[in-house]
Amino acid sequence: MVKHARVRAPELVGRGGWINTGDRELSLAALRGRIVVLDFWTFCCVNCLHALDELRELEERHRDTVVIVGVHSPKFTHEAEHRAVLDAVERYSVEHPVLDDPERVTWRQYAVRAWPTLAVIDPEGYVVAQYTGEGHAHAIQRLVEELEARHAAKGTLRRGDAPYVAPEPEPTTLRFPGKAVSLPSGTFLVSDTTRHQLVELAEDGESPVRRIGSGRRGFTDGPADRAEFSEPQGLALLGDGSVVVADTVNHALRRYEPVTGEVTTLAGTGRQHRPGEPSRGAARAVSLSSPWDVALWNDRVWIAMAGVHQLWAYDPRDGSVTVTAGTGNEGLVDGPGPEAWFAQPSGLSATDDRLWVADSETSALRWVELDGTVRTAVGTGLFDFGHRDGPAARALLQHPLGVAALPDGSVVVADTYNHALRRYAPPTGEVSTLATDLREPSDAVVVGGDVLVVESARHRLTRLRLPHDALGTGSGEAVLRGTTEAAPGTLRLEVAFRAPAGQKLDQRYGPATRLLVSATPPELLRAGEGAGTELSRSLDLDPSVPEGMLHVSATAASCDDDLDVPYPACHVHQKDWKIPVRLVEGASDRLPLVLTGVDTA
Repeated sequence: MVKHARVRAPELVGRGGWINTGDRELSLAALRGRIVVLDFWTFCCVNCLHALDELRELEERHRDTVVIVGVHSPKFTHEAEHRAVLDAVERYSVEHPVLDDPERVTWRQYAVRAWPTLAVIDPEGYVVAQYTGEGHAHAIQRLVEELEARHAAKGTLRRGDAPYVAPEPEPTTLRFPGKAVSLPSGTFLVSDTTRHQLVELAEDGESPVRRIGSGRRGFTDGPADRAEFSEPQGLALLGDGSVVVADTVNHALRRYEPVTGEVTTLAGTGRQHRPGEPSRGAARAVSLSSPWDVALWNDRVWIAMAGVHQLWAYDPRDGSVTVTAGTGNEGLVDGPGPEAWFAQPSGLSATDDRLWVADSETSALRWVELDGTVRTAVGTGLFDFGHRDGPAARALLQHPLGVAALPDGSVVVADTYNHALRRYAPPTGEVSTLATDLREPSDAVVVGGDVLVVESARHRLTRLRLPHDALGTGSGEAVLRGTTEAAPGTLRLEVAFRAPAGQKLDQRYGPATRLLVSATPPELLRAGEGAGTELSRSLDLDPSVPEGMLHVSATAASCDDDLDVPYPACHVHQKDWKIPVRLVEGASDRLPLVLTGVDTA
């Protein structure tokens, strides 16, 4: 805490205006006589969310003397959008006035330097204390009691109702859902985060089958209609058909048994883990900190422990938890698990040999290898974010919350603050965009040839078709051509494709064609390697490499072209070539290939 001399509190100014006040403008003058706690927060920040939870008791106990005012001060570009702030206020059940300050005007007036920061203003309008970080609720409680007694004696304390006006609830099936998992029955289980429930949806991903949880915020085990959660997020299916639930604000792992509807607690004490407390041992005796996602990998349930910037694991065999990766420092550092740094890991997806991690605050896609080593595929640091496709070293994400492995070894990323679904392909190191205009996607579930996206801010699941090459259903061995003589330098590669009669290119979900090129040895190609959506490309062959092998893979998608057919059949055309190349001066500078549908007679 930093105590100040009696400094008059600057007025509250923010271009975004006021939320939770019934469209009424607030001012410090209108709040004179009350104790005001300013909470400078941004909704990406897990420490800010912890502070929100810590202030709930203070808000309730001193409702007639204390007014908490949230001052939303964004970090990410998306957080400066007013609609996003409105969503966040509802998503996290903020029950006090919030000033939307997208340009951080009030932040600067109060000399704030970090999220969260709490400033206390006395009933006479003076700043009397300022706290940085979380964990200050008890200190503020004592200060409030002192201020109440002092200003009651002076006659400067004014009691009354808080200026909070609750928004009208909206009747949607889901409300800010967080994560989803496919059940063996073919249905889907979704964490209905803001309503503190789980919802089972039918195979269509829309129709509710049943709800699990009373809908009240709480921490109670028992049958589905009486169990209580607090902002549940991640879900993972176990081998016995039960589901592990990351019960985020209860700082716990819960177990849901679909057959009986029973909810029990696997790990956590219900209290937030604090520095210096045990981080391994019997699962019910060790406190967790905002577990955001879970995944079953190598017989353990791995936990994205967003609140302490680490990965933990729960072992169902002996009922223990332990830290598996991360020092607890916030940042992006690769290396052995105990030395790595994370920043709010929020999404997990397991394959046989990798655990993929959406590391949200560094806008990064990372993975853990079988030996525990942590590596980064996309992302460079806490303040490097945006929307850029291309080579992974240059690609940018913006606060991703979800990740899902695809059959071909690539992964899709719920690029939350870019409202997009992105794809990273390890063989080529390329990042591409599969879909946009998805309102804050927070998770993805692969279902056959589709991906079901949790559109959190649209309160629904959205089904999208996966690219054909992501399904791991290639045509088999590559066609081996005879040795081709080519001129060194520029070689024009052209793959001919014509949709068969009665069909047209399928461009409903973006480009319908894809070309992937590589070489052995890699030095043969000075330029032109990698993936793209055009079926022609200029390659640059290095004259110092006299011969080698070009690897070319071409894909095109077409659908039946008949307006009378409501659901046309769609087809994928794919061919792979291995082309031995010998560089000869004066040879051809063109390499024509035929995918399908072209008369070459």
